[in-house]
Order: sequence, then structure tokens, then C-alpha cells
Amino acid sequence: MKRDFLTLWDLSTEEINTILKRASEFKSGKDANTCPLIGKSIGLLFEKASTRTRISFQVGIYQLGAQAIYLNPKDIQLGRGETIEDTARVLSRYLHGIVIRTFAHKTIEEFAKNASIPVINGLTDLHHPCQALADFLTIMEQKGRL
Repeated sequence: MKRDFLTLWDLSTEEINTILKRASEFKSGKDANTCPLIGKSIGLLFEKASTRTRISFQVGIYQLGAQAIYLNPKDIQLGRGETIEDTARVLSRYLHGIVIRTFAHKTIEEFAKNASIPVINGLTDLHHPCQALADFLTIMEQKGRL
């Protein structure tokens, strides 16, 4: 079943706690040999450039066993000949998931509506849920709780 992560509201408190626990385990090396995404391809579509966000996702995807495919906005025709709907459908045929970092939140919502693969919000003008999870993990590590 397809599930998107566009805002923190897409997760329950229990799911957030589970994600933070798993992230802590991966970070500590406890699950260093676990590759739950082996054989998968995850796209990174960044209309809004970011060195830290891009490298964090690429390394994380690799460490989980998948291949990260960076889609440069100059190389795709999103908004310049290809619609968001068509791009979402086409990329869904080749990828197992996609991280999108864009300006307008409505862009990622439209992409998710038309994609048959999970869509993860890497940043929009309204939400940055992955950063929020990273911040939560840092708080837990420093304070022992949220």
C-alpha cells in the first residue's frame, strides 16, 4: 500500500516514536548489516538545491541498501513541457519511492496524488518533516526524551 510522508501529520505519535527508535538503532550501528531497501531505487528530485539535505538522503538511502538517483531539475522538464501528473506517473514506473525538495507545497501534493510510489517531502515552503524528525532525534539524544 502506498504511503506518503508530506507533513508530520501523516504520522501518528506511535509511528514517530518507532521511527526515532529505529533511527537511533541505525545510527548506533546496531542494525549496521540490515538493508531493508536492498534492490530498490529511490529518486531525489530537488528543485531547491541543498548540499546537506541531498548528501544526507543519498548516504541514508545507500546505507539502507537502495540506490539513490538524483534528478537534476535541469534534466527533467517539470513545468517546462511535462506536467507534474505525467512526471509522477512516469517516475512511478521506474522508482520505488521519491524524495522531493521543492518550493510550493502544492507541487508535492499534486505529485503524490498522481504517483503510485511513496513520496517523501524533503522540504516545501510549508513543511520540512524529515528535518523535524532529525531535530526530534537530536533532542532525544541530548535530553533523553522529547
